[in-house]
Amino acid sequence: MRKLIVILLLLSSTAMAQKLIITEKVKFLALGDSYTIGESVPVSERWPVQLIDAITLKGLDCLEPKIIATTGWRTDNLKEAIAAAKLTADYTLVSLLIGVNNYYQGKTVESYAPEFEELLNTAIRLAGGKKSHVFVVSIPDYGYTPFGKDKQATISVGIDAFNAVNKSIAQKLGVPYFNITEISRRGLVDPDLVAPDGLHPSGLMYSLWVQLILQDATLVHSDTDEGDSGNDPVTGIADEQYGVNIYPNPFEKSIIIDNLPPSQHSLRVELLNDQGAAVSVNETLAPEGGRLELDTRRLNAGLYHYRIQGSAGFLLQGKLIKV
Repeated sequence: MRKLIVILLLLSSTAMAQKLIITEKVKFLALGDSYTIGESVPVSERWPVQLIDAITLKGLDCLEPKIIATTGWRTDNLKEAIAAAKLTADYTLVSLLIGVNNYYQGKTVESYAPEFEELLNTAIRLAGGKKSHVFVVSIPDYGYTPFGKDKQATISVGIDAFNAVNKSIAQKLGVPYFNITEISRRGLVDPDLVAPDGLHPSGLMYSLWVQLILQDATLVHSDTDEGDSGNDPVTGIADEQYGVNIYPNPFEKSIIIDNLPPSQHSLRVELLNDQGAAVSVNETLAPEGGRLELDTRRLNAGLYHYRIQGSAGFLLQGKLIKV
């Protein structure tokens, strides 16, 4: 009951979070634990690295991301590491994902709340005080992995409680919040979303996180006036200018994938039926002109999910209907 009261008090004092704004030249600081350092995946598949790769594909100039994260860290460990790093307050993008080890190691939500809020205030300071340049990522649910499935129900309750706290604090401070927890809860039905260690997310799951973050962010060129107030800019880069187009939908004899970024040297396109089984997998070199047409005449009518993975980490997914 005491935990519930704490959470409700936090929720009662929230404010509307701003939209995430990503400005050129992107200087990204990622703060966290094993999920941010990418335990059990190659460096190129860590989500902060994939995020910078995807932003670069959208036309913004980016520096290499700086990651302060270690497997097993709690909020207090991260606080100490940030202090030791002696960081300058000139980052244009700062993320915070921390708390799973507070839960796993038996710490309470009551002790987590003030420590997380202090870290988020530090993140805002490191972003030059611009809250729209900071974002919080929710804690994944490791109950939906081979490691945690035997205690899935208990783990999920705990993760939900900690996420209720970090979300409420993000809202109270006006910081964008991205709920990736529901993506993590697909880990048992889609083994490709779990790393080989049976516990952490795979590079594919991290790609889905990146897609979620970018679909609700505003990207701004260096010659665009963002204004002094920290509000959304008047103008910015339209995602459609760099986005991949898939048509027609509904489709019949073929689907066309157009406007593929020129930096993609190879391409993997998967079509899955409504049970999640792959019915078509196409791997090819990047097509000339950024346009690929796939023959779909042998597919049955119905709903299909698509996944598009490029050599530079770009991922797109969605739904198509065959008539």
